[in-house]
Amino acid sequence: MYIQRLLPNLYRDSVSLMQLSAALGKLPGVEQASVVMATPSNLEFLRQAGLADGDIAPRPNDLLVAVRGKSSAQLEAALATALASLNKESIENIGAAAAEAPLRSLQMALAKSPAANLALISVPGDYAAAEAMKALALGLNVMLFSDNVALADEVALKRYAGERSLLVMGPDCGTAIIDGVPLGFANAVRRGAVGVVGASGTGTQQVTSLVHRRGAGISHAIGTGGHDLHKEVGGITMLHGLKLLARDADTKVIVLISKPPSPAIAREVIAAARKAGKPVVINFIGSTLERSGGNLHVSRTLDEAASAAVALAKGRKPARAAGSAIKLPKLRFGKRQRYIRGLFSGGTFCYEASALLGGAWSNAPVDPKWTSEDPWKSREHTLIDLGDDVFTRGRPHPMIDLRLRNERLLEEAADPQVAVILLDVVLGYGSHPDPAAEMVPVLKKIRKKRGSPVIVASVCGTDEDPQGLERQEAALREAGVLLAESNARAARLAGAIAAKLA
Repeated sequence: MYIQRLLPNLYRDSVSLMQLSAALGKLPGVEQASVVMATPSNLEFLRQAGLADGDIAPRPNDLLVAVRGKSSAQLEAALATALASLNKESIENIGAAAAEAPLRSLQMALAKSPAANLALISVPGDYAAAEAMKALALGLNVMLFSDNVALADEVALKRYAGERSLLVMGPDCGTAIIDGVPLGFANAVRRGAVGVVGASGTGTQQVTSLVHRRGAGISHAIGTGGHDLHKEVGGITMLHGLKLLARDADTKVIVLISKPPSPAIAREVIAAARKAGKPVVINFIGSTLERSGGNLHVSRTLDEAASAAVALAKGRKPARAAGSAIKLPKLRFGKRQRYIRGLFSGGTFCYEASALLGGAWSNAPVDPKWTSEDPWKSREHTLIDLGDDVFTRGRPHPMIDLRLRNERLLEEAADPQVAVILLDVVLGYGSHPDPAAEMVPVLKKIRKKRGSPVIVASVCGTDEDPQGLERQEAALREAGVLLAESNARAARLAGAIAAKLA
C-alpha cells in the first residue's frame, strides 16, 4: 500500500528533497519513499513506480510526499516525519525572514546582492528555462542544475547568453567549481592552475579530485550539461568555457571532458583548443581520437587526463600511458566463477568501464550492440549505471541513497558465476554523508559466504571532503574491498582478474 500527501505552494530544491526521501526510506516499515515537486514529469515517474494515482491535480510549486509499505500506521508515522521536517524548514525560513522581507524573485535577490554575477537554478524542468532566461536578462551567468529542459530551450538560452558574453552551465549541470567555490555535487579541492570544462559531472569530479590528490589544484571547473556537445547544441558552452579559461591568467592547463561528441563538434572543439595558447588535455571518453601533438594531449581515461594535467601544471612533459602489468592479489574462485558485475552511481564511470573492458552488457555502453535488454537483470559481464532514470523513478539518486545498490549487491553476489563486483563510491558535497557506513554491513555479509565474489572499488574524493577520504577507504578495506585509486584502475584490475578466469 502507499499513502500520499499534496502540499500546496511549498517549494524545495531537488537535492534537499532527495536527501529527505532517503531519510524517510530508512524509517521502520517504509519500502519506498519519494518527496518531489508535483510537476507532470515527476508525477508520471511516480505513477510508473506505483507511488501515485491519476487523481492528483497539482498547481505550480505544489510538493508531493509519497510512501509505500505494508503497515498504514508506519506509513502515517513516516508521513508525519516528512511533514514535520518540511514544516521545520518553513518555520526556520520565516524566523530568518522576520527582520526583512523574504526574497521572492531574482530581481529582489540581485538588489540585495548587487555584486553577484551567477544564478544557480534548481527548479522543476517545466519552469527552469524561463527562470534561466530571467537571470540572463538581468546580466547573470547561469548554472542550470535542473534537467528535463527541452533541447530547443537549451539552444535558445545558450545563444542568448553568448550574445551577451554570459555563460550557461547546463541544463542538467550537476557539478562546477567557480573561483574555488564548489557548486552542486562537487569535491573540496585546493586552488591551483588546472582549469576544467566538463560535459560530465562525475567525470569532472574524478579529474578534479585526482588533480588535488596528486598535488596540484583547480582554478575553475565549468560544467556544460550532458547535451552540450550534441550536434543540435553545437558545443556552445564547451567552446565558451575553453575561451574563458584560455584568457584566465590563473589557469595554466585546460582539461576538456566529454563522452565522444558528434564528429563535426569534435573537430570544432579541437580546432579551438589548438588556439588556446596553453596546454589542453582532451579526454573524450571512449573515443578513438589520436594524439594530436603541439599543445594538445589526448588521454584515454579520466585518470590519465588528471596525471597529464598535473605534470603540465608543474612544467613537466606528461608521461606516456603505459600498459604495465597489473599485480594481482592471491584470490580463490570456484570453477563457475568468471563474470564481472559493475554497479555504478556515476554514469560516466560506468561508461568509462565499458570502454576499458569491452564485451560487457550495459545500460551505458560505448558500443550500442552491448545495450542491456533489461537493466534490472544481469547476464555474463554486466555494467550498470544505477543513476539512470529507470532506477531513480520515485527514488533518490544512488549517490544520496545507497539502498538500491545494496540490494543489487546482494543479488549479484548470490550468482555463482560472478567472480568480481566492481563499484564506485562518490564523495563530496551533496553525496551521502557516510557511504562506507551504509555499505560495510552488506559487504561483510557477502564476505561471510563461501565462494563469494571479490569486491573491487574506487573512491572518488579528497581528504578535504566532508566524508573524509581516508576514513571511507579504511572502512572499505577493513570490509575486504580491493581499492584502486581511480575508476579506470579499478576497472582494469577487475578485467585482469576476470581474464585469469576466462
